[in-house]
Parts: sequence; C-alpha cells; structure tokens
Amino acid sequence: MMRASGSILSLWRQIGTRFLPFADAASAEVPLARLIRLSLFQVSVGMATVLLVGTLNRVMIVELAVPASLVAVMVALPLLFAPFRAFVGFRSDTHVSAIGWRRVPYIWMGSLLQFGGLAIMPFALLVLSGDGVGPVWAGQAGAALAFLMVGAGLQITQTAGLALATDITRPEARPRVVALMYLMLLVGMLGSGAVFGLLLTDFSPKRLIQVIQGAAMVTIALNVIALWKQEPRDPSRNRAPAEEPRFSVAWARLMAEPKARRYLVAVGLGTAAFNMQDIILEPYGGEVIGLSVAATTMLTALLAFGAILAFALAARLLVRDFDPARLAALGTVVGIAAFTAVILAAPLGSAGLFRFGAFLIGFGGGLFAVGTLTVAMTLDRRGNNGLALGAWGAVQASAAGLSIACGGILRDVVNALAAKGALGPALTGPSIGYGAVYHVELFLLFATLIALGPLAGRSMSDVHAGASASAPFGLSQFPR
Repeated sequence: MMRASGSILSLWRQIGTRFLPFADAASAEVPLARLIRLSLFQVSVGMATVLLVGTLNRVMIVELAVPASLVAVMVALPLLFAPFRAFVGFRSDTHVSAIGWRRVPYIWMGSLLQFGGLAIMPFALLVLSGDGVGPVWAGQAGAALAFLMVGAGLQITQTAGLALATDITRPEARPRVVALMYLMLLVGMLGSGAVFGLLLTDFSPKRLIQVIQGAAMVTIALNVIALWKQEPRDPSRNRAPAEEPRFSVAWARLMAEPKARRYLVAVGLGTAAFNMQDIILEPYGGEVIGLSVAATTMLTALLAFGAILAFALAARLLVRDFDPARLAALGTVVGIAAFTAVILAAPLGSAGLFRFGAFLIGFGGGLFAVGTLTVAMTLDRRGNNGLALGAWGAVQASAAGLSIACGGILRDVVNALAAKGALGPALTGPSIGYGAVYHVELFLLFATLIALGPLAGRSMSDVHAGASASAPFGLSQFPR
C-alpha cells in the first residue's frame, strides 16, 4: 500500500510540474491556493465586463427597445475613466493608511463602485425603456451613472489588484502570476456569460432585476474572499511622508525609464490591432462566410480556447527565462497569420480557414497580453508597481475601446461607399468593409512589431536586475 501511494504521489508531482504551469507561480510564502483566491477579483471583473458589453447590450436593444446609438454611448462611458488608471495606481503606491494598507482600500473602493452601479442599473434601464415610472431622461441619467460606476469600479479594482499580486510574489514568479490572472479573467467572462444567458432565457423585468442584483452580491462576495489576509500591514504606511509625492513627478520618472514610452506605444498599437475586429467577427462569419447563428456563437469559444493555450504556453516560456517583449512580438506575428487567414477565408469560401483564423486571433492576443503585462510588472524599478500597471491599463483599455468603435465605423463607411460604386466595380461585395478593417489591423500589427523591436533582447533575469533564476516551483515543493 505504501509503495502504491508513493507511485501515485510521484505521478501527481510529474503532472503538476509538466501540465500545470500556473503551479510554478506558487512559493512557500504565497501558495497556489492563496494566488487563486486573490485572482477571484479578476473573475468579478470578467463578470462585469460581460454584463456591460455583452448581456446588457443585447437586452437593452432587443428586449427593452432602447436605441442602438444610446446603447453604444452607455457601453462607451466606462472608457472615460480608463486614462485615470495610471493615477489610481500611483495613489495606491503612495496611500497613507492608519491600518497600514496600500492596495486593499482601493480594491475595496472599486468593489463598492461596482456594487453600487449594479444595484441601481436594472431600475434605471427600466425607466430608460419606458416601462418604469418616471421621465425617460431620469432613466438615461441613472443608466449613465450606473455604467460609469461599474466601469470605474472594475478598472480601479483591476489596477490595484494586479499591483497587489505583483507586491506579494517573487520577481521570477510574476510571469506565471500574470498568466494565472488572465486565465481567471477569461474564466469569469465565459462562466458568467453562460450563466447570464441561461438565467435570462425567459426574460422579464423582474428577472433582469434579480440577475443584475445577484451579480452585485456575487461581486462583493468574490472580492472580499480575494482580499482576505492578502496584503500585509506595514506600520510605516500610517504616517504621511515629509514631502507629499506628486503624480507629475512620479510619471516623469516612469517615462524616464529606458524605452518606457516605446513600450506604451507598442501596447496601444497591439491592443488596437487585436480588438478592432471584436464586434465584426461574428457578422463577418454570418454575412460573408455563410455560417449559422450557432456556428458564429462558437467563435467565442474558439477565441477563448486559443487564449487559454497562449496563457499556458506563456507561463512555461517565461519561467524558462524567455524575454517577455519577444513573447509579445511572437503573439503579434501569430496575429498577422490570423488576420491573413480570416481575409483569405472570404475569396476561398473556407469556413475551416475562418475558424482557424479566429483561433489564432485568441492565441496571438493571449501571448501579446501576457508579454506586455509582464513587462509592465517590471517597468518601474523604484517599486511603484501601481503606477506602471495603471499606465498599462490606461493605454490598454483606451486603445481597446477606441479601436472597437473605429472598427464598426470603418466597416459601415466602406460598405456604404462600396454599395454606391465609389470604390470601383471590383469592390462592391459585402466583404469589402470587413476586409478594410482586417487590413488596417494587419498594418497596426506590423507597426507594433516595429515598436517592440528595440524592447526585445532582455531575458527575464536581466529584467529582474540580476535576480537568480530558481528552479521551477511545482506541486512537489508545496508546503505540507
């Protein structure tokens, strides 16, 4: 019996180190269970994101008959807060707390904003649609406030949460922590999307209120569990410094870091390139490739599957001292192949090639996201992790929102010109507008490679300023 138990234990150790790359993010001080618990804030962020840009988008337009233009404005409102993520990160770096915390107050503040926005959102939407009691303008103001609160809350929570994850983990473990955090964000988006769709199958105003307020309660519960005993209390943080730190000075220091500006340009270009097609991918599959509604819905699963594989591969590569900027460049090259496949799928009439391109979009985007976020975790050598991560988040969120809007506008404008014959007799089909968007994305990806080029060439050991490359930490080294 003892011999059999020893064999089973040995097998699990091999599985843990070979097939569970995120287990290497753990350490004796921060075990895997603690990291997974901390990453629950990403689940709440994913849930709020799906609710804002997915579920409510459809419910407002179809079931509540809200004009699509007004819905687009509501969904875009959270982007107004995106540029302030750098300032939020800086404030969490320099926060003076009587309790001795830096990150926890900001994560809690973001959680409360998410909760408050979700609590008032269903009632505001009902008034906005005309089914409630009160003037429509009150519903518009309430819905705008709700969307803005939820968007600001999730961005504050994510910025401070990622900074806390950076604070408590070893430098050599941070790349796997990045992959784990992204995986949990994806889990939150996929899981909540499926649950929301199931609960709202038989739509009614009462059911809408119950689902959204249930999401508010789940958000608070997840974030409280994530925060519990995560950040150590430091008595030195309950005294104000002799000189009040200024954001402008800290920002100037960050921009003085080698190639920091180039890095942020690369993040903006790459994020715009991968996100511009978000709202046209499924319409392209249906209108041009001829896929059914069920088939186009499966594209989301293909994107997610590609991203999950990218996270796992990134975790394994980075633990082996792979350059994170080079990893982001690798994701960019995969993206070029992905969009080329999507473009060629139309003239070839190949649904298989189109699906393969969608899978590669998720895979390349995942590699790019993990690579750039890993660079952000090591960008500021003075320990201001919140400022660096806030700068990454501000550029990433702003570029994603603007590119999505530009993608939809560009598709409509080009299709309108093609329908009038303004582009010539050869460019009149329904694929012309979609193709224009994908060609712009290819251009942006090549520009991203140009921006990333000088950033590559540093291994993780160089990034960590000589931090020793320790052996992978797997299940066999977990505390007993």
